[in-house]
Amino acid sequence: MSPGSRYQKIHPLAVRITHWVNAFAILIMVVSGWRIYNASPLFGFRFPDDWTLGGWLAGALQWHFAAMWLLALNGIAYLTYGIVSGHLRRKMLPLRPSAVLHDIGNALRGRLAHDDLTVYNAAQRAAYVGVIAIITLLVLSGLVIWKPVQFHALGALMGDYEGARYIHFFAMSALVFFVFVHVLMVALVPRTLPSMFTGRVRTKT
Repeated sequence: MSPGSRYQKIHPLAVRITHWVNAFAILIMVVSGWRIYNASPLFGFRFPDDWTLGGWLAGALQWHFAAMWLLALNGIAYLTYGIVSGHLRRKMLPLRPSAVLHDIGNALRGRLAHDDLTVYNAAQRAAYVGVIAIITLLVLSGLVIWKPVQFHALGALMGDYEGARYIHFFAMSALVFFVFVHVLMVALVPRTLPSMFTGRVRTKT
């Protein structure tokens, strides 16, 4: 350790575990979901088979459902921990629209500071709250697609079965965009990556 610096814990073990389980589950769900989409496309394109998982529709469905339960249970574990421990309140709040817009503007101009990794900026807080909402919407719309009769009341709010399919697709697209931006930011600020394994960052005293 260099003089005048110390290590500070920023990511509890529970957060690190659920983060990587989440990443794995999302990867499996997306690539298996693309194979399912190809069986009955909503738009005039298909995803390349080499980008998909499952080999055929039934195989893709098996992968998709397995990852769905993993994603849902992992999400419940993360939210339960975050609420009980106060992690979500400390990390995600306050969330002010003016601050979010200001930080997004700075990010687009390449001026968003990342000096203090112990605190999420407003853009990060908005992104993480947003992705929780997106995943929740994915799970709910997926339930309607999976069991349209049993979840008829929920499906009615989404435009029934076909409406749920469109919502599921666009929520998936938003999630993929989030992952792309998330990985891009890690590439631009690589010192954030080790902390998701060790839970610690080096700070100046």
